[in-house]
Amino acid sequence: LGNRPGRQREHRVEGSARAAPSPPPPSPLSSRGFYSKGSPQDRLAGGGGGGELGLKSHPGKLGSGAGLRLEAASGEAEPLMNQAAVVRRKQRERCPTEEMGEEEAEFSARATERQQMAPMGYYAGVTQKRFLQEIYPLRKPAVLRGIDLGPCTSKWTVDYLSQAVGDKEVKVHVCAVPQMDFIRKNFVYRTLPFDVFVKRAAEAKHPKYFISEDEKYYLRSLGEDPRRDTADLRRQFPMLADDIWIPKYFEKEQLFSTVFRIGSAGLQLWTHYDVMDNFLIQVTGKKRVVLYSPRDAPYLYLSGTKSEVLDVDQLDLKRYPLFAKAKRYECFLKAGDVLFIPGKMIHTTL
Repeated sequence: LGNRPGRQREHRVEGSARAAPSPPPPSPLSSRGFYSKGSPQDRLAGGGGGGELGLKSHPGKLGSGAGLRLEAASGEAEPLMNQAAVVRRKQRERCPTEEMGEEEAEFSARATERQQMAPMGYYAGVTQKRFLQEIYPLRKPAVLRGIDLGPCTSKWTVDYLSQAVGDKEVKVHVCAVPQMDFIRKNFVYRTLPFDVFVKRAAEAKHPKYFISEDEKYYLRSLGEDPRRDTADLRRQFPMLADDIWIPKYFEKEQLFSTVFRIGSAGLQLWTHYDVMDNFLIQVTGKKRVVLYSPRDAPYLYLSGTKSEVLDVDQLDLKRYPLFAKAKRYECFLKAGDVLFIPGKMIHTTL
């Protein structure tokens, strides 16, 4: 599910007006190709319509194995578990209310062998006031935990979604390989009844298929007219809308869209950026997210809003030598986590 909260020139916090933080230094990213409620000047500055509150849902078994979906130790190399311990210690110093898990810390330690790591913020029990005053002005990704998202975290199983939505037709991406490439278009569009689609997305092998028995599926809900209509969960999937409670960090009029997304396990979407701020809501299961600052755009081999670099873990330095200079943020999202992704932050989900 993707909600897009609009960035405004001022925030209202408990009845008092607060000036928005100064915009970050200009980045080499283009703002073209995105819907926005702001003025043309705002859109070019990246400050108008706000950001996609990326709300991605992974029902039932779709989220962990089959899913819809840090600062590194410096100095001489240490054994992996020692490095992991250092990563956890640094995380406690940054955010003592929420500690990184063993798996996250160990994987982050491994990631330091590939690229330099930027510190990732984890926060628990964040109020609207704290978010707007302390987290949002930083313009850095942040994992927010301990938020009541409603009954969706327990209800959204394959069976429930199939029965609730039924045979409503949806257009989905179908790809023969796990890494979808928007630049080279290595996928096809197909239309399926929703109940058929969600069951296929939960399968490792498909008795019926379009390309291959292990093909991957991805749904990104859109309006009836994608060129004119904003994605809105309450309009496209009204039978699911009351199951999920959108975090109240922004006023309703600031939210631009709610995008419902479901994908196969192991699916990796193309590396890209959105002009609008995002909240990526992990309903069930877990996923890893890798992000890069807009300031690292010169190292990301961008074509429009998409990066040519698909595999962010296995660096192809012969093909993309500058990619090694990019500094990555990295996090693991668990069921119920919300990831704040500032606008223009280049990212991919794995």
